[in-house]
Amino acid sequence: MVNDYRTLRDKVVVITGASSGIGRDIALESASRGARVFLLARRLEQLNEVRNECANLSLTSATAIQVDVSKLSELEAAVAQINSEVDHVDVLVNAAGFGDFLPFTEIPLDKIEQMFRVNVFGTMLLTRLLAPSLFATQGHIVTIGSMAGKIPTANSAVYSATKGALIAFSNALRIELKPVKVKVTTVNPGPVSTDFFNVADSGKKYFQKISWLSLDPEKLATKVVASFGHPVREINAPWFMDVAARLYPLAPRVGDFLAGTIGNQK
Repeated sequence: MVNDYRTLRDKVVVITGASSGIGRDIALESASRGARVFLLARRLEQLNEVRNECANLSLTSATAIQVDVSKLSELEAAVAQINSEVDHVDVLVNAAGFGDFLPFTEIPLDKIEQMFRVNVFGTMLLTRLLAPSLFATQGHIVTIGSMAGKIPTANSAVYSATKGALIAFSNALRIELKPVKVKVTTVNPGPVSTDFFNVADSGKKYFQKISWLSLDPEKLATKVVASFGHPVREINAPWFMDVAARLYPLAPRVGDFLAGTIGNQK
């Protein structure tokens, strides 16, 4: 049955950013439910470690593909390899991304461009390349957005812009693909306890200030994988940030005040 997701046995899941963070945990959770996973990331050594863990969990093949998602040629080669090894794809998880919490006027222009290429264009390109396979299986596209795309704060202008773009992209794609029964889910987490902050906030100790509200990536991954095959519009966490995001457009002045005081920890 094409749409039977009670188990992920015989399901094919493609995950970007799979070498670490949320992508890694989604890969492991998918494999633990029997999925055949394809793991895409730049760091091959870490990726191979995740592949071995996934193969042990799923008792089936797992494939690691070294790829820079900002480069179309590498994405095309990755998709060609996937298509040569399997005849369908059921789920695409777009988890690759990075941030930089410098003030907007201080971020190097090449960093701004790279953030959009990785976070936004890479997601769009891979989604388009795998669309035929996902159409055939009435599959599922899951994209990791961020609460930063809903509640922007100081020193996250570029990162928030990329995540806001992903949320808009997913919302439009969900409507566009409804006639072909492809599901589209956006995952918008607040701070997650991963190595994301080692890059985004190196040396500034932002995560230490907000660690009390950070999410457990394994629990988040479990929730994400449980959504596979179901028409879930968004997964927003933690709950109080979800509430704040809903209230923000209704009281923007209050929202700006809170974002500039309580939320201004970077």
